[in-house]
Amino acid sequence: MAIALGVAPPSAAASPVATASPSAALADGVDETGPAGPSSTAGQADSDARSDQGDSYQGDDDVWVVSTRHLPETECIPRNLNLGVERLVDEGACSRWVRSDLQSLLDNPQQPLMIFIHGNRYDPASAKSQGLMLARRSAACRPDASSVRTVIFSWPSSQEGLLLKDSRAKYERSLTEGRYFAWLLGRMNPDRPVAIVAYSYGGLIAMEALDHLAAAQRSGRSSLEPWIDRQARVHLVLVAAAVRQDALAPRGPYRSVLQCIDRLTLLNNTRDKALGFFEYIDRSLRTEALGHEHMPARWLPPEIEFSQVDAAAAIGKNHRFPLYMDSPSLRQRLVSGALDGLTSK
Repeated sequence: MAIALGVAPPSAAASPVATASPSAALADGVDETGPAGPSSTAGQADSDARSDQGDSYQGDDDVWVVSTRHLPETECIPRNLNLGVERLVDEGACSRWVRSDLQSLLDNPQQPLMIFIHGNRYDPASAKSQGLMLARRSAACRPDASSVRTVIFSWPSSQEGLLLKDSRAKYERSLTEGRYFAWLLGRMNPDRPVAIVAYSYGGLIAMEALDHLAAAQRSGRSSLEPWIDRQARVHLVLVAAAVRQDALAPRGPYRSVLQCIDRLTLLNNTRDKALGFFEYIDRSLRTEALGHEHMPARWLPPEIEFSQVDAAAAIGKNHRFPLYMDSPSLRQRLVSGALDGLTSK
């Protein structure tokens, strides 16, 4: 049984958005032909490329990439971190990615951030492509809303070997990424509204990061900004989350995450074939995936805004983020959960 859940440092030459290869599209999913095969077919890749091309070019895109693809494993939140940072730059008829820095990314601390964390089997180009798709379709859903800066958290999840072995390796890597993501969040001004949209293993990264930040604040670590009861709102949207189903239960391992967020939105899929094998990734968990099941609303304190939906009717057995963006109702629910009311506390 197998599952496929889910920059090297930026080069000196900028990478044009318009020249991305169709083969760089999403590779997160389960091959219907069997567990030993690739995680997506060429047809799926072509379909995703066409989907991205359907998003019209916008010269005012405010989209950035933060990459940890060049970083080693770590057992704790680092004191210092050299992240790869790029931003999308308008060049008339098209746009391209250019190298930047964290200070520039975090300027204008009152502007809301929407952070996209992708899942397994994404190469750098597909992470950028789908993060850009999220940014543009979110803007289209809210044409009169204030400007939001989109940040793509790009982690080393490119395909490596057979499905089960690869998924277990990426599960372990997600724990490291949670520490890196915690470091990034710990640099953010407490007055800055933040929405986190996390897909598949991205949900595990988000949970790990917020749990680490809560623990760091309780321990008095002053090098990280506070995330418990911070001034600005925090919205967490989990899409087909590859996280244990009892993560936020009253005695769940990530219960402290609830101290860091104001709204939780779950887009689950009870027919997701990939998430159905979640229990085989780490047998010690003995639990289904949160994104494959439903979470009782009674687990959450009343001050947390909460909604969840079963996307099975629209998505079927697939485990692919673009399908959620292609569904008008799911896209609207995702965008509303992430951005509606983000600037008010």
